[in-house]
Amino acid sequence: MDFIVSGKKACFLDRDGVINEEVNYLFEPEKVAIIPGVTEALKMLKRHGYLTVVVTNQAGVARGYYEEKDIHAVHARIEELLDEHEAGIDAFYYCPHHPEFSDECECRKPNAGMLLKAAEQFDIDMSESFLVGDRISDIYAARNAGCAEAYLVRTGHGANEIENKDVSDIEIADNLLHAVQTFIK
Repeated sequence: MDFIVSGKKACFLDRDGVINEEVNYLFEPEKVAIIPGVTEALKMLKRHGYLTVVVTNQAGVARGYYEEKDIHAVHARIEELLDEHEAGIDAFYYCPHHPEFSDECECRKPNAGMLLKAAEQFDIDMSESFLVGDRISDIYAARNAGCAEAYLVRTGHGANEIENKDVSDIEIADNLLHAVQTFIK
């Protein structure tokens, strides 16, 4: 697989459990709560020239729990809350599929489809970019896309993943801010 190499760098971010508090199948904007430290992390990324790109699996659509318009409403609420702190996200990508409820796809993490689509659209150099997620599937998506690094955070589902799965070859961070501070030295 050829990876895109150019001048732009990005931090790919899982959404639920990394940016906002984990709420199973979040589709109600009023339930969005930003995790402490996220705005500082996003500002730090911007100061260092990183694009911020959300890549999120949203299987609730395939399961019939909510519609794609609900995802957009949640993203709008996240942007609204971040704007209050002069922080923001450059782009949101989501996968509405689930293999048990819809067709197979290339976008659902651990596949690299969302990351590679963003790389193509924004001319991102994957070898200068990293990902922060709260599930091992996030880490594999980053590896499959050719990212320089990926961090599994203890927020969201991360603590459970760390406790119950083999994470011996995965970088661990307390939260998004810790991951950003570790990558950008």
